[in-house]
Amino acid sequence: MRRFKLLLGIAAALTACVCQAEAAFLEGVHYEQLPVPVDTADASRVEVVEVFSYACIHCYTFEPYIEAWRAKLDDDVAFRRVPAVFSPQWAEFARMFYAAVQLGVLEQVHGGIFEALHERGQNLLDRSIATRFFATTAEVDGKDFEAALTSFSVEGQVQRAVAAGKAYGITGTPSLVVNGKFRIDTRMAGGSYQAMLEVADFLIDAERALASEEADQ
Repeated sequence: MRRFKLLLGIAAALTACVCQAEAAFLEGVHYEQLPVPVDTADASRVEVVEVFSYACIHCYTFEPYIEAWRAKLDDDVAFRRVPAVFSPQWAEFARMFYAAVQLGVLEQVHGGIFEALHERGQNLLDRSIATRFFATTAEVDGKDFEAALTSFSVEGQVQRAVAAGKAYGITGTPSLVVNGKFRIDTRMAGGSYQAMLEVADFLIDAERALASEEADQ
């Protein structure tokens, strides 16, 4: 009987913790559910997409938060970035992102692009300046950079990013989309980047629990 009461007490405490966690973040307040779920790249993992732009100063400010967070993600969580395209200028930055991916130098230039724009005031929309940046930062030949930037494959990825942004209902950056179902932005997080990531963790755990339930059925 004593053991039963102990287990009952533990169960009650755990239930209380779960209820508190559930109450901590509310749909429509801290995150929004997409009206139509968007397919993820890998259905076997929980996907987190950061929708961002190099042109966005808030995305630059968010960068150290998201980098530290994603470094600690478990293997069952897949993280990827999708550039937002709200204007022709932002489309050019999206091309730059996908050109870096195609050239295999994204990790070398990603942070540097933010710094060049927001710390040094370099106009990377000027392709001659962008070409020099890629050459000095990642030793990319100018012709290779131009070829990647203007390639059909990069343009196709930019158009898919446009479609993804619409499907996600993105109206500002940075935004996070969890498992193609839930959208989080700084407005809903009260302007706190850390809160955005806490909501993301909450939704990741919820998606894990759902997957576990479905696997047991």
